[in-house]
Amino acid sequence: MITPLLLLLLSLVSAFLFYGASSVNQEGRILLEAKDGLEAPPDAFSSWNADDDAPCAWKGVGCSSSGAVTSVNLTGFSLTGPFPSTLCRLPHLASLDLSDNYINGTLAGPAFAGCDALSVVNLTLNNLVGPLPDALAALPNLTSLDLSSNNFSGGIPAAFGRFPQLETLNLVYNLLTSTVPDFLGGVSTLRVLDLRYNLFDEGPIPSSLGNLSVLENLSLGHCNLNGEIPSSLGRLSRLAYLDLSFNHLQGRFPEFLAELPGLIQVELYNNSLSGRIPAGLGKLAKLRSFDASLNQLIGPLPDDIFDAPLLESFHLHTNQLTGGIPAGIARSKSLADLRLYMNQLNGSLPADLGKTTPLVTVDLSTNNLSGEIPASICDRGVLEQLLLIRNSFSGRVPDGLGRCRTLFRLRLQSNALSGPVPSGIWGLPHLSLLDLRDNVLSGGISPVISGAANLSSLLIEDNQFSDIIPSEIGAAKKLTEIAAGNNRLAGPLPASLGDLANLSQLDLHNNSLSGELLRGIQSWKKLTDLNLAHNGLTGGVPPELGSLPVLNYLDLSNNDLTGEIPDQLQNLKLSQFNFSNNQLSGKIPPMFADEAFLSSFLGNPGLCGDIAGLCPASRGTTSNRHGFLWLLRSTLILAGLILIAGLAWFTRRYCKYKKAMDKSKWTLKSFHKLGFSEYEILDSLDEENLIGSGASGKVYKVVLSSGETVAVKKLWCSSKPQLANPNTSMDDAFEAEVATLGKIRHKNIVKLWCCCTHKDNKLLVYEYMPNGSLGDLLHSSKVAVLDWPTRYKIALDAAEGLSYLHHGCVPPIVHRDVKSNNILLDGEFGAKVADFGVAKAVEVIEKGPKSMSVIAGSCGYIAPEYAYTLRVNEKSDIYSFGVVILELITGKLPVDPEYGEKDLVNWVCSMIEHKGMEHVVDTKLDLSYKEEIIKVLNIGLLCASSLPINRPSMKRVVKMLQEVRPQNKANAENDRGKLSPYYKYAAE
Repeated sequence: MITPLLLLLLSLVSAFLFYGASSVNQEGRILLEAKDGLEAPPDAFSSWNADDDAPCAWKGVGCSSSGAVTSVNLTGFSLTGPFPSTLCRLPHLASLDLSDNYINGTLAGPAFAGCDALSVVNLTLNNLVGPLPDALAALPNLTSLDLSSNNFSGGIPAAFGRFPQLETLNLVYNLLTSTVPDFLGGVSTLRVLDLRYNLFDEGPIPSSLGNLSVLENLSLGHCNLNGEIPSSLGRLSRLAYLDLSFNHLQGRFPEFLAELPGLIQVELYNNSLSGRIPAGLGKLAKLRSFDASLNQLIGPLPDDIFDAPLLESFHLHTNQLTGGIPAGIARSKSLADLRLYMNQLNGSLPADLGKTTPLVTVDLSTNNLSGEIPASICDRGVLEQLLLIRNSFSGRVPDGLGRCRTLFRLRLQSNALSGPVPSGIWGLPHLSLLDLRDNVLSGGISPVISGAANLSSLLIEDNQFSDIIPSEIGAAKKLTEIAAGNNRLAGPLPASLGDLANLSQLDLHNNSLSGELLRGIQSWKKLTDLNLAHNGLTGGVPPELGSLPVLNYLDLSNNDLTGEIPDQLQNLKLSQFNFSNNQLSGKIPPMFADEAFLSSFLGNPGLCGDIAGLCPASRGTTSNRHGFLWLLRSTLILAGLILIAGLAWFTRRYCKYKKAMDKSKWTLKSFHKLGFSEYEILDSLDEENLIGSGASGKVYKVVLSSGETVAVKKLWCSSKPQLANPNTSMDDAFEAEVATLGKIRHKNIVKLWCCCTHKDNKLLVYEYMPNGSLGDLLHSSKVAVLDWPTRYKIALDAAEGLSYLHHGCVPPIVHRDVKSNNILLDGEFGAKVADFGVAKAVEVIEKGPKSMSVIAGSCGYIAPEYAYTLRVNEKSDIYSFGVVILELITGKLPVDPEYGEKDLVNWVCSMIEHKGMEHVVDTKLDLSYKEEIIKVLNIGLLCASSLPINRPSMKRVVKMLQEVRPQNKANAENDRGKLSPYYKYAAE
């Protein structure tokens, strides 16, 4: 029989043997044992010295006055490994914070055995999986539990309704399912309940939550809630923060909010709430932020709505509100952020608005507002954004805006403003966007524009601006876009325009410009659009235009240009150009000598070329000489081809002979029932069957004797240098692909039939996808245009494939190289995810960045956090998929010189902000599908959010895509025209 004394002696001996001559006390030894169960950077535990008497001076360790360890805070230590349950042997441990690490695995029942003293547990931002542990509810002293930003799945266990003292429960951003449970209303001590961003099934807000009498924070945003907001929530007298945003809630606006005196923040945006906003919100003495945008609210704003003394942010955009803006808004002492765009508000703004109100952002776009812009709008000197587009404002632009040095966005487009623009506006030092389009403004561009150090977009078209373009405009070095068409600008183009190296669009059409086109334009390396049509420009077309690397649109029509069209323009990749109605002469460059371009050259009597209907007499001896030279050239080429064909025939015969000698040495491993042998595959690996080549090897199309077609990937030998990462061998890529695809069975994952190996040679045999890759179809001019229904189907298919990898595989699989070239298309344009050469199971990835020997991903698709964390998980795939969606909608590449230093994601966001969503949609798409396209664009932007926590899971992405199609009428109507809450743009 082993006595307790003997057990104690054995444990002491064991500890001595393990820690040597360590002098640290028992609690220190427990901490060292917990540390040994985790991987960490070398310096993470540098202060944990086993020779110390006690651990109280160790980094992350807190002790009581008696020297007992009461807290362990290892947040951000980059720890990898399972939850260190050894820490529960610390008898006085009250606070445990392991947030922002790589703690993985599950929290099994015994994980918290002995942790009875714990009051605070924080495990946010880790890689924990599996169900929420019931055992947590048994901890008698637990008051705060934060398990947010992990991968916990399943429903919230019933045990969570029995916490004896819990005050904070934070389960944000996991993979929890089922519905928000009714039993949470029984945890009477709760002060904070935060369940946002989970995969809950659609269901109502439990009315039992109204029983939480001390609840201060109720956050259920993005929880798939439906039905009405229960009136029982009106009993939460201590409620300060309410977030029910981004759900499917219906019914009338909750009138009980006006009776909750402690409210500080209310988030109800992106639902389907209807009815009127009740009076009484203005008496909420603590209210700071209110957002009920993207609903179906009607009627006028209550007169007292802006009387709340601490109100700072007020959002009611994208509703159906009518009436005027209450005069009480001008009395607000704290309102900074006002967004009421996309409603039906009318009337004028209070004349003294801004005199006492510290306005920072004002967006009243797309309403029916009229009258003058208040002269005092920037009197407090903090206004940064003023957006009043698509209203009926009239009169002059107030002089005070010319002194508003904090402004960085000023948008007054589509109003009835007149008179000159205050001179100071042109030179505001922080102004990035100046949008004055579609008004009746006059005067000229002031030379003070030289002080506009941050001006990026100058949009002044469709006005009556006159005078010359000042040479000082060249000092605004950040200008990327100048749109000044349909004005009365005169005089020559200032040479300083050629100094604008960031310029991507220059539109000065339909003015009265004169003089010659600029010559010193070599710095226009980012220029994509140049429109100088309908002016009085003279002289020749500068050959320098041909050196602009990304110029795509060129319109010089309706001028007085003379001379020949330079041959250098053939270097351009123009999708649209127009030289018509000038005085050009000479021959048209051969590349443009096509009937399809006839309309681009009309109205130039002296212009000749081989285009039917243009200079018909341009034949004769020159044509005969060209014919003879063509015949001679063709003969020489034919002779060369015969010689090359002979060499190729000999080489092929020799290779076949050598291949036959080695056939018997190949090993075949199948993953499905096969109707062919490895020999049939080996006999077909001829260059004439080659259909692709990349970093990992060559791909052949092989037609089998049965009539079936397969694709064979022949990987480079391991000694080949083609891999993007020198630390990765082809053996690794081959094993990864075989291990991953060999066990997967899903309609949207490409099928791996078998693999063949022989020494360093490795073959992978896949099902053949006749329409190739999505990248080829989108970005090659040799294929048919994909219509919108096809693109939508491709997006949904690919999403379902990735969702299966993330949620249907055990362990989950991260692809790590999601891109359009790795999405293959079958004969009916069904999409399948392919190329798993760098895929990893989550249980492998969770070992942390040390195990990541391959730089995962392709340029333009890599999530931004990878650059500084080297942490690749499902969120990285979701970001890459968001880029693919943007490719489908824009038709553009993920990286392109057109974007300057941006990538596709940043370009799309910038274009939407400056021009509107419709300007990023591929012009080849039928805009009768605009509503669907915009919804899918929102999903893509959400997936490509810069913050991983904002990206939905792939399961959620699939559901959102499914709800886009018209057949899901109920969901489609609820979400009509709504934007993602992470991209709260102005009306454009």
